[in-house]
Amino acid sequence: MNGMAAIVPHTANAIFAVSLLPPRILFRFPSMPTSPSPSTAPPLLSTTSLSLSSSKPCHGLFNSTSPTQYLTFPQSAVSNSESLFASRPVDNSLSPITSGFNLLRLSTRYGDADLARAVHARFLKLDEDIYLGNALFSAYLRLGLVRDADRVFSGLFCPNVVSYTALISGFSKSNREDDAVELFFAMLDSGIEPNEYTFVAILTACSRNMDYQLGSQVHGIVIKLGYMSCVFICNALMGFYSECGFLELVLRLFDEMLERDITSWNTVISSVVKEFRYDEAFDYFRGMQRSYGLRVDHFSLSTLLTASAGSVMTLKGQQLHALALKVGLESHLSVSNALIGFYTKCGRVNDVMALFEAMPIRDVITWTGMITSYMEFGKLDLAVEAFNKMPERNYVSYNAVLAGLSKNGEWSRALELFIEMLEEGMEISDYTLTSIINVCGLLENFKVSQQIQGFIIKFGILSNYCIETALVDMYTRCGRMEDAKKMFHQRSLENDCTAMLTSMICRYARSGQLNEAISLFHSGQSEGAIVMDEVVSTSILSLCGSIGFHEMGKQMHCHSLKSGLITDIGVVNATVSMYSKCWNMDDAVRVFNTMNAQDIVSWNSLVAGHLLHRQGDKALEIWKKMDKTGIKPDDITFVLIISAYKHTELNLVDSCRGLFVSMETKYNIKPTSEHYASFVSVLGRWGLLEEAEETIRKMPFKPDVCVWRALLDSCRFHKNERMETLAGKCILAMEPKDPFTYILKSNLYSASGRWHYSEKVREEMREKGFRKHPSQSWIVHENKIHSFYTRDKSHPREKDIYSGLNILILECLKVGYVPNTSFVLQEVEEHQKKEFLFYHSGKLAATFGILMSKPGKPIRIVKNVLLCGDCHTFLKYVSMITRRKIFLRDTSGFHCFANGKCSCKGYW
Repeated sequence: MNGMAAIVPHTANAIFAVSLLPPRILFRFPSMPTSPSPSTAPPLLSTTSLSLSSSKPCHGLFNSTSPTQYLTFPQSAVSNSESLFASRPVDNSLSPITSGFNLLRLSTRYGDADLARAVHARFLKLDEDIYLGNALFSAYLRLGLVRDADRVFSGLFCPNVVSYTALISGFSKSNREDDAVELFFAMLDSGIEPNEYTFVAILTACSRNMDYQLGSQVHGIVIKLGYMSCVFICNALMGFYSECGFLELVLRLFDEMLERDITSWNTVISSVVKEFRYDEAFDYFRGMQRSYGLRVDHFSLSTLLTASAGSVMTLKGQQLHALALKVGLESHLSVSNALIGFYTKCGRVNDVMALFEAMPIRDVITWTGMITSYMEFGKLDLAVEAFNKMPERNYVSYNAVLAGLSKNGEWSRALELFIEMLEEGMEISDYTLTSIINVCGLLENFKVSQQIQGFIIKFGILSNYCIETALVDMYTRCGRMEDAKKMFHQRSLENDCTAMLTSMICRYARSGQLNEAISLFHSGQSEGAIVMDEVVSTSILSLCGSIGFHEMGKQMHCHSLKSGLITDIGVVNATVSMYSKCWNMDDAVRVFNTMNAQDIVSWNSLVAGHLLHRQGDKALEIWKKMDKTGIKPDDITFVLIISAYKHTELNLVDSCRGLFVSMETKYNIKPTSEHYASFVSVLGRWGLLEEAEETIRKMPFKPDVCVWRALLDSCRFHKNERMETLAGKCILAMEPKDPFTYILKSNLYSASGRWHYSEKVREEMREKGFRKHPSQSWIVHENKIHSFYTRDKSHPREKDIYSGLNILILECLKVGYVPNTSFVLQEVEEHQKKEFLFYHSGKLAATFGILMSKPGKPIRIVKNVLLCGDCHTFLKYVSMITRRKIFLRDTSGFHCFANGKCSCKGYW
């Protein structure tokens, strides 16, 4: 100990002095949590942690240079704004010192840095005075001249606790947290005992650094020195633990406080809101209202409005709005901004616009909130208009527009905006880059993906993990799987690679490499390379639903229940969707009914599930229940509800017409092309083709491809050649933007026997990078996915499958099956057409299922495209001769083949 004291005498003395002070403990010093901090708690104050340089050398009382940073001096460092100036008693005569104090007050009051410097120059001739020195560097801090204040402090011969505290606070608030920590240790080394304001200042630095170890040591000193009865130190400790993610320590501190103020309540409320524990936030708010009649302030309201938005608690948010009006805080900027966010989340665009128009003051957050709101409601023109009207923009504003354009499918405009940001010299954040990389991925353009990669490499920001993860996702979407694998294997092992793995798994699934997707997931689990959080659970549940992997989906559901992830609304919504896609609508409804709270996605998922099962009446029942809850429907809701009328009776078409008309008047949602396409499809389902054509003619905007496709499909079913030709011509007249237009054109040439032209169209497709997804069908057997393509012979049981299928074909032909060769669009002989037709992927999958399962057991097949008419007919005959039920899910929904009939009743 003597040796250590000889080396760092001030440190040793400080530790010894602190250890002798009698503690007044209100809160037991917490042991170090197991995560994310080390498992063993560090000593309260170690010589290692405090062996920093002692107080800075003197360079003269008032040495200073020009300022480099600007920040208002924080109020937490001193008891009031005048305390440093009033800390030394002076007589009433107008002495130089008295006039100097008065001038410094004026300089800080009016933000006049030149006046402060003039006073500083005048004081250079005076003898050193600690009060005068404190007042001077305090004025510099309040003016944001932190570096000048630091130099003045360095010139003080004997700085006191006020001096140290003020500068520690200034450092803490000006992104110089390390300097604040060093100065705090220097103060301890010099034997000066910190006061309550010092602790608040150093805890601010710990919060900004998220330094749990140091902050917990400061907590220990607070206990030793008996300051736990100080309300605002406890508030600072709660804020520190909240920033570090230790909510339980926040709640323990709060529970053991003998006295609380409005900041105490606000801190605990904001802490639970940060962890998405919204119900608890309102419980604490009610406790605050009962406690000594504390009056709600703007921070309380803003935080609780955030909770209302996060949990879509419409009624509670409206009650908070009423309370804000009652106490006169509605016009407070932070409250108004929070209300805009709340009503945006609740889908009430008129309320958002009314709030914005009534705001007397708007800041960049207000404008950005409005841009986000307009983007959420699909009002791109209004969002861009608001962006153009902004008096001041920052990179956050640009990012809001960038994200909104991306969300609304305006990917080319998003790219243009990114180029504008570069030209304007705007700050490019990690969020900006990840957003534009995601846009490139959504474009699925190989060349654009190469360009953005080159830009990132050129500026040397490839090593950022978030950007690497976004790049992997972009590679997978643009068909660059080799590049994705390379980056994945070159990742830093210290980083969590969950997002990269998830992107690759989803891409494998999208490209039909189903076993690769499942295999990668299992290997990631076994290697501990994937963290099963809410995002991953949602992604894997969605994957299970897409594949129809019911058993694995149930296992994921069980994992979510055991791990507590089922409380996450995104995970529950994915679970509902998974069960509905895996032929299990009963469990989908059961999970939905057990949810604590449903959002619009929850209701849409349930409606979509009933539509997959062609249960139109049940979908409409869900719609009626949803309408009574007060949850506002969105665009997707009406696409689904309009589509539900395809699976009801003809006499309900009038109701569909009424719903379509009332969308804008009652729900303030303007119909889009998707809504018209759904309505045209309904009319086509019931053979009302003339009305469908008339509806398209009267659309308030030019119909796009999806509308004409809906008419085309209806015409094909009802064999209306005139209207089919009309729809085909209208589609071809549009600029081709997707593979469908090329495929349609090629098929039309093939159907008319112009094979040469058909091949030229397909060659053009290949040159432009458009890919037609090949028809694929699969079946899950013994937890393994068995997939098939047309005339596929890659399966290990290929000989058995083809032998079995030939037997099935012969048996079906005996009982009336007639192959429809019109579905074959290749230039081959008739007998060859039958060969192509017999070995479609759906027929191969059905045969494999029959061979590998026990007699009488149903077969479940998933197909990635619409089932062709010949396969539909064939499977009806197979169900009859094998006495099996065959469940098949294609892009139109579920088919249940039994006893020679199908549940779709011939229309799909």
